[in-house]
Amino acid sequence: MNPQDPLAALHPLREPPPIGWWPPAPGWWALALLCLLALLLLAYVLLRRYRANAYRRKALAQLEHLYLLQQSQPDQRQFQAELNALLKAVALAAYPRRDVAAISGRQWLEFLNAGLGEADRFPAEFVSGAYSREPAPIADERLHRSARQWIKRHRSNA
Repeated sequence: MNPQDPLAALHPLREPPPIGWWPPAPGWWALALLCLLALLLLAYVLLRRYRANAYRRKALAQLEHLYLLQQSQPDQRQFQAELNALLKAVALAAYPRRDVAAISGRQWLEFLNAGLGEADRFPAEFVSGAYSREPAPIADERLHRSARQWIKRHRSNA
């Protein structure tokens, strides 16, 4: 040992014991609380959206039933009438009654086609078929696709 070197006479440093992970610092508690609140808010929003779209799920199930019935027992007039009634019921569930209840004919067709793409639009014969002796033949698949897309995509403002 060199008497000129005072550092050599020092003992090694003692390390403090490791810091325990419990209890966490107050900042971690705050972060955990914020995460919990965010999850609760997300669950609430998703539950509200799920409940608000219950009429869509019910209408889509009714549409599939109508379509399967039409495939097994073809009746174009009845299919168009029941499909029109289903779409009107969905519109009444989604929009204010005063805006939808009195719409018929051309206005009804424009209302239905407003939110659909060109390929999914309802044909003009769809609304005129209810008033004619023999409804114009419209492909069931086309009506089914148009109705399904409208039920899925329309924007509710109720």
